[in-house]
Amino acid sequence: MPGENLSRDEARERAELLSVDGYEVYLDLRSAVGESAEDVRTFRSVTTIRFRRTGTGDATFVDLIAPSVNAVTLNGRALDPKAVFDGSRIALDGLADENELVVDAQCAYSRTGEGMHRFVDPEDGEVYLYTQYEPADARRVHADFEQPDLKAPYRFEVDAPEGWTVWSNGVGEQGADGRWRFAETAPISSYITCVVAGPYHYVTDTYRRTLANGSELEIPLGAMCRKGLAKHFDADDVFLITKQGFDFFHDNFDYPYPFGKYDQAFVPEYNLGAMENPGMVTFREEYIYRGKVTQAAYERRANVILHEMAHMWFGDLVTMVWWDDLWLKESFADFMGSFSLAEATRFTNSWVTFANNRKAWAYRADQLPSTHPITADIRDLEDAKLNFDGITYAKGASVLKQLVAYAGRDAFLEGARRYFKRHAYGNTRLGDLLSVLEETSGRDMKAWAKSWLQTSGVNSLTPDVTYDAEGRITELAVLQEGDELRPHRAAVGLYRLAGGELVRYARVEADLTGARTVVAELAGQERPDLILVNDDDLTYCKVRFDEGSLATLRAHLGDITDPLARALCWSALWNLTRDGLMPARDFVRVALEFAGRETDIGVLQMVHAWAQSAVTHYAVPAWRPEGGRLLAEAGLRELRLAEPGSEHQLTWARFFAAVASSDADLQLLEGLLDGSAAIDGLDVDQELRWAFLEPLATHGRADEERIGAELSRDDTATGKRHQVRCLAARPSAAVKAQAWAQVVESDALSNALVEATIAGFVRPSQRELIAPYAERYFEVIERIWAERSIQIGMDVVRGLFPGLQDRPETLAATDAWLAGHADAAPALRRLVLEARDDLARALRAQECDARAA
Repeated sequence: MPGENLSRDEARERAELLSVDGYEVYLDLRSAVGESAEDVRTFRSVTTIRFRRTGTGDATFVDLIAPSVNAVTLNGRALDPKAVFDGSRIALDGLADENELVVDAQCAYSRTGEGMHRFVDPEDGEVYLYTQYEPADARRVHADFEQPDLKAPYRFEVDAPEGWTVWSNGVGEQGADGRWRFAETAPISSYITCVVAGPYHYVTDTYRRTLANGSELEIPLGAMCRKGLAKHFDADDVFLITKQGFDFFHDNFDYPYPFGKYDQAFVPEYNLGAMENPGMVTFREEYIYRGKVTQAAYERRANVILHEMAHMWFGDLVTMVWWDDLWLKESFADFMGSFSLAEATRFTNSWVTFANNRKAWAYRADQLPSTHPITADIRDLEDAKLNFDGITYAKGASVLKQLVAYAGRDAFLEGARRYFKRHAYGNTRLGDLLSVLEETSGRDMKAWAKSWLQTSGVNSLTPDVTYDAEGRITELAVLQEGDELRPHRAAVGLYRLAGGELVRYARVEADLTGARTVVAELAGQERPDLILVNDDDLTYCKVRFDEGSLATLRAHLGDITDPLARALCWSALWNLTRDGLMPARDFVRVALEFAGRETDIGVLQMVHAWAQSAVTHYAVPAWRPEGGRLLAEAGLRELRLAEPGSEHQLTWARFFAAVASSDADLQLLEGLLDGSAAIDGLDVDQELRWAFLEPLATHGRADEERIGAELSRDDTATGKRHQVRCLAARPSAAVKAQAWAQVVESDALSNALVEATIAGFVRPSQRELIAPYAERYFEVIERIWAERSIQIGMDVVRGLFPGLQDRPETLAATDAWLAGHADAAPALRRLVLEARDDLARALRAQECDARAA
């Protein structure tokens, strides 16, 4: 049998053969604490699976990734583990019509964030456990049929160390014998089962609601984090957003929350943003803020909370058959996160963040060689793991926003309501959703889906305008470019300067089809200073400008009064820069001219990131020192001008630290750390201290002793990650060799410390220092992919690609590896192809910047 990489064909064959009646899982987690004599620390896992044969055949397999199996019993018949277990699967034959399988195994605790992750808090020595499975890591904790369409009820029992609390999807109680027993779940997929255990700090609340039929709905709420973070945990705000989310989804979905309680755990060393385990949602603990952050950070957290809550219906109640239709849950949750945020919480400008931030992720992913339709062709689990990407999430959500404009909000929500009721606790494909949307909208959803869901790539929309002698519009058309021309329901806005402000004076919604669409309603309007296609961000496209509009933006972008329109223009200019149509230095100058006037903190943070990328990747090497100097000067100027104690001051402080490189700038950072310098209103808390120390380490002004002293001030899990990143950032050949060895030659580091080490190793100011590792990268990545978990493999292959060696020679070396490794794992080749594309794009953009020089 093949190894861990379950294929779609295998899953389909297994689903045709059997259905699952239920799981009983016992876990003995008492081995999580104390000393261990084992090379790999393990825990006992005993799984009982009841399943029926519904098709023809008498053989199948069950999934399990474990160091060893103690016993396997099928229908009372003992099977020899050595004969049936190959490390990832247990072969079963002689199936009856009704079957009971018992698997007793020793499963391994994880340090990679996959399966049962074990974390030791350096602050107090406490041990914390949590599980993370998507797409297919429940098999690292217990035996199962690891595919989303074999849903079943689960019942968990757990023995844990004394003094611990254990949580799972269902309500749990600790018996007199000390064992935790949990209520049986509704039928759910294996990848959303969950166990959290440890001495977590736990806070409770309750959500109550009167339903339409007059009955009372009561949902017990819980929120938890490590004890060391309890003093920073603002559970009240987490509960506020949670209750507002439940109000919104109950108002609009007409299907009561179906999973009983609702716990939310903020856990350490988490690979993802969050995971929608029903009744037991897990989040990365970085969403608990140890210092002052901006409202943009609270908005991001609120969006994630609501994204995961939307999954309770889109993904958990109704689940895709296979990962081809991953978008059926992720696109909807991404859309619903912003939708509910705007309508139910204090973050009413969430669509601005969506346009500026989420869609930037989509635009990048959709222009890579690995781009794929929203409904993707997922051959196996490795394909699935890589498709948690900007297309499945952000492009899918953008297309759903277009669908709401196309079909209407009421029809869209009524379609969702019918979808839940029709397919509750079941599995669906694309056609199941389209059928209900056709019912509610009266539109031909198959044609819409063919254009938007089953093709890849992003269109560009450009205004084409002519004027008469009086300066009025004689014709305004929108030109559409792209491999696949799609129907766009979009708005075209006309803006003019008035009293120092750039304001909209005309707007028309139109159906844009084909290569050229005339917007007849705008004929006769006075000449605009700015024509903005996709005004209000109704569709998914790259916005282009006519020459007059582009000139207006160069001189007046900061004068646009509407924050969404301004965000769209920032995004459009960045796309022009990435596409090699606007010199990087021009984007930097526009950014430095107008970023100081940007009122939306989230947009400002994106502009900061884009300006840094423009200098690092898209400017010619000869201009980089000048570009870096301009960024640092602007950063310090705006830091001093910002209102004391404001979010803008904090944002500019972080930006200044990120771009500081001159002696004077670094001396100021040193002064802010030791107290010899101050900026009125700027509170240099612990998180800001690390932000200031990192550039000092990068430029050789903070040695191991100085970094160690900072860790002594902040001897916590978060402080350890900062320390590791700073240590790897030091400009020393020996330091880089050590960091490389820790990541590439050893698997001792946890997932979080692998990420921190890579971040410190890769420094734009140290291109020459890390140049020797470009060749070594191509020598080791196939071994890394074969030996490490897929998550660590992805982190290493992406993180260590020599993109900073932005020369044709690096491109040639990448092409040579691809040509010489045609048979490498498709997922590995995809990662290298994506990195190659980023490098090629950078070189094209540098050519554009060189012409401007």
